[in-house]
Amino acid sequence: MHSKSLRSPAPATAPASLPPGHRIYAIGDTHGCADRLAALHEQILEDLAAHPVAAPLVLHLGDHVDRGPDSAAVLDMLRQPLRGLPAINLMGNHDRMMLDALAPGAPADAVALWLANGGSATLDSYGASASDPDSWQKVSSSHLAWLRDCRTSFLAGGYLFAHAGIRPGRPLADQVEADLLWIREPFLSWPRPLPAVVVHGHTPAEAPEVLRHRIGLDTGAVYGGRLTCGVLEGAGIRFLFG
Repeated sequence: MHSKSLRSPAPATAPASLPPGHRIYAIGDTHGCADRLAALHEQILEDLAAHPVAAPLVLHLGDHVDRGPDSAAVLDMLRQPLRGLPAINLMGNHDRMMLDALAPGAPADAVALWLANGGSATLDSYGASASDPDSWQKVSSSHLAWLRDCRTSFLAGGYLFAHAGIRPGRPLADQVEADLLWIREPFLSWPRPLPAVVVHGHTPAEAPEVLRHRIGLDTGAVYGGRLTCGVLEGAGIRFLFG
């Protein structure tokens, strides 16, 4: 059963800010939940109609695929502009596992890692089967090319958007893909300021986490939680839920 869509009644104070006229709709881990993503996209369009802004941006924080029922439909959706709105799409660790497993000559351990972490559900969404590697050619080559083009981070105002987080103590320019896509500790428990406020997914929580140095937006949609969109504008943050 899908969670009821909710909108927070008023913005809270965010730890950083965006320039005037800018708004970012940052969406947490979708994991193949195409119907929830479509519903959340509609909420974004309704929100923009009710509250226009000069420079809106939709940003998906990665983990578009795996575990959920329709990864193929999610990638189809993300490849199309949301009624002309500019978008940034980040790569998550599941997106990377999929690319590694389906690369020509992929090592057996890369394939096994992906299948053990929800890759079978992704193959099912293309009409392929984990037990029949010959069927894997049904996975859209244009979807794989699109995933390869996803960014690993995006910087705007005082925010750094990355799927998993960053390595504390390392300058932003020196962050590496493995941390941006996979890190949990010591990032999650880090108690001190970081070079930017990191907006991330990757680690599910029951509700969005707004701390002074990070904002977590993965609320476990694929596990029965809500799909969360953090709406960042000025020095405020509010939420849309699918």
